[in-house]
Amino acid sequence: MRVGELSRRSGVSVASIKYYLREGLLPAGERTSPNQASYDDAHLRRLRMIRALIDVGGLSVVATRDVLAAVDDPGLPLFQALGRASGTTTAPAPEEEPDEAWEQAEQMLADHVAERGWQVTAENPAWHGAVGVLATYLRLGDADLARQLGLYMRTMEEVAEHEVAAVVDRGDRARTVEGVVVGTVLGDTLLAAVRRLAQQHCSLRLLGETPTRRQG
Repeated sequence: MRVGELSRRSGVSVASIKYYLREGLLPAGERTSPNQASYDDAHLRRLRMIRALIDVGGLSVVATRDVLAAVDDPGLPLFQALGRASGTTTAPAPEEEPDEAWEQAEQMLADHVAERGWQVTAENPAWHGAVGVLATYLRLGDADLARQLGLYMRTMEEVAEHEVAAVVDRGDRARTVEGVVVGTVLGDTLLAAVRRLAQQHCSLRLLGETPTRRQG
């Protein structure tokens, strides 16, 4: 198909398609003339993935390029592909001088990790992010929120077990890596959305209130 049909079928403008080609997010089509190229269903799928990562996952073009590089690298082990996606999607926590709250939070996380037998390292950006949130809870006097860490870890381990198993069972390595990477990015957005819905349900139930329905 020509670029116009690719645009029509994908819902992505021709200008955006050309931009993704220049940025290396979308592989070049098969050249049919000096000014024309042909594209296939693989390009259509890649375009949909790009838009999903940017529009739904909230990634920048640079971050999307890094994630797709993990998908395209045939020699990258699955574990490293997951790490690449996680590192790309985890916002770096601001640098902080360790204080008493920080040290207490890091010890809290380390204790829970050891208790659950997780094989994780402090070099993972998510470690720094988790400690930062826990330390902030403690500084604000919200230790009751920090104490939810064990619940979060138990719940997320179950979720992660199902997520990883689902994509590993695909059998095809390329589709598995794609599932690991895309699932990590989009899964963050889905988990946050479902959590908000659950919080609304539980807060209304516990407070004994009736939700206000949108008018119109």
